[in-house]
Amino acid sequence: MDGEIRPEDVKERLDTDDDPLVVDIRNELAFERGHIPGSTNLPFQRLASEVERVAGHDHVVTVCPHGKSSVQAARLIASYEGFDGTVESMAGGLTEWEWELERAEATGEPGDAPF
Repeated sequence: MDGEIRPEDVKERLDTDDDPLVVDIRNELAFERGHIPGSTNLPFQRLASEVERVAGHDHVVTVCPHGKSSVQAARLIASYEGFDGTVESMAGGLTEWEWELERAEATGEPGDAPF
């Protein structure tokens, strides 16, 4: 693992041509409620068996609600023999993300937190 990255740095990279692969490790329902635009959902419980999905990327940023589980996810990705890029965990998780989230569908519940 190459450390943590601040949410504002993730946002800046997503707004430029230096797009990292953002891997949201929450479950599918939480992901559908709201996620960083363009991110990929790969729930933590499936990460070990599907880690090859990130192998071809130069830069991966892992995301979770508070920035704790994403550290473990980043370590797991970094330890994968087929991955030789940069992997970082987003510090503070989605609670620190100040920008709009993309939603797959309306939750029907006003005020539902996406995480």
